[in-house]
Amino acid sequence: MKRIQFKISLYTRFMGAVAVLLVLLVVSILFVIEKSEVQTYYELSRNTGIVMAQHIVNLNLRLILFWDLETIKKNIDDLISEKVIYIIFYDRNNTPLAANDFIQKYENILCCSRLSGDITPDSAFTEAKTLKTGDRLLRILEVEIPVFAEGSPSDGVRITGPPSRWGSVKIGLSLEDMHASIRKTRLMLILIGGAGFFLGMIGTAFLARRIISPLKKLVEGTVRISRGDFFHRIEITSGDEIGDLARSFNDMSHDLLKTREQMEEANRKLIQAEKLASIGRLSATIAHEIRNPLTSVKLNIQKVAQNEHLDEVEREHLNITQEGIGQIERFIKELLNFTRVADLNVERFSIIQILDESLKMIADCFKQKKIILDKKYADQLPQVLVDGDKIRQVFMNILRNACEAVEDGGRISLSLSTVQKETGGNVRVKISDNGCGIPEKDWETIFEPFFTTKPSGFGLGLSNARKILEQHKGVIQVVKKRGRGAVFEILIPYEGA
Repeated sequence: MKRIQFKISLYTRFMGAVAVLLVLLVVSILFVIEKSEVQTYYELSRNTGIVMAQHIVNLNLRLILFWDLETIKKNIDDLISEKVIYIIFYDRNNTPLAANDFIQKYENILCCSRLSGDITPDSAFTEAKTLKTGDRLLRILEVEIPVFAEGSPSDGVRITGPPSRWGSVKIGLSLEDMHASIRKTRLMLILIGGAGFFLGMIGTAFLARRIISPLKKLVEGTVRISRGDFFHRIEITSGDEIGDLARSFNDMSHDLLKTREQMEEANRKLIQAEKLASIGRLSATIAHEIRNPLTSVKLNIQKVAQNEHLDEVEREHLNITQEGIGQIERFIKELLNFTRVADLNVERFSIIQILDESLKMIADCFKQKKIILDKKYADQLPQVLVDGDKIRQVFMNILRNACEAVEDGGRISLSLSTVQKETGGNVRVKISDNGCGIPEKDWETIFEPFFTTKPSGFGLGLSNARKILEQHKGVIQVVKKRGRGAVFEILIPYEGA
């Protein structure tokens, strides 16, 4: 049996969802506000009742000391009003001594005091009650506080001494005014909530139309593009996310027209990458082929140089030749290191230890130029899982370049810290100098093979450094620096990051 599905528009769903959310929000806010208002009214009535009860005690305190119950009864009748429903005085044995006539027929209220246990002058008992009088219910708040006076009241004789508990006074306050105020507050909150809901729905309807209308155009444009009409463009009428979506569709149709060109460009780059790889393999082969005969030439020149019959000019030419052979050997060594993808022998190392060892190996350069070395290492740096020899080679290349870049008496600064990136935690090494610096246009080019600005360099040091760091999932880059000089930033992931 085919299942019937009802199509509900996005506009209807959006309006319905917002209506439900608005109702829930308004009801929740009204509930919280009303509950807070009721609590506030109740606390206000309670405090008012305690103050009124204390006022009644103060008015009758002298009469209490002399046990003038008749006058106390007269004062009670004078204080009864629409607000104060009843007043009852109890002795220390919780026996009622005086009360107004109205409460005499309510034995359940008149009979007993609600104060019990350890009573202090600050004790008070309050309770909301419903009192049935005639054909209506009277809501009251019952408040009872203790009465403390000097002397013992048991026999009506005043005895001097510290204040003792004489008894208590209980009053009943009408809560009708409080409930009337609550009803007014509730009505006002309902009106405010209804107005807020109405305005919210109007704003939602306006917003929904602004969203749904462009979406319909996007759907139509998508259908035309899916049919192969890549020249179709969707009109962009807004600068929000909908406009961005329309712009993305237009870009998509434009990109589809250029798919073939992009594929051809990708093929061209792939061929170029393969050529570079072939050049790398060829360079390694040539290096090996040159190294063997070069070793024989070097040994023969050394033998010739040992001849005692050579004059100074001939010996000087042989020394120049040996220096040239040494330079070729260094180039071959760097070329082999660059083209060889060696396995990493990783262990846990302290980055401070590796950096200090690198400094010791080029200490002569620092000493010769009288370079000032500044160190700023963070505390408790984590260990890194690296190939110590490879990372030491990276530091030596950068430190040697910095040493050659600064003048005599220059300054080189080292900084070690940790930094959090999207990929995790990294140990950050900054090596900066105040030398001649690097032009910003060359910040990426300096890491390319055979690029160098030095007359005696081969241009493989920094490219080899980048290759080693990429093997360690690290990063090396040149960052901006105030003043003269250059700053190299190295990020090495630490174990467990």
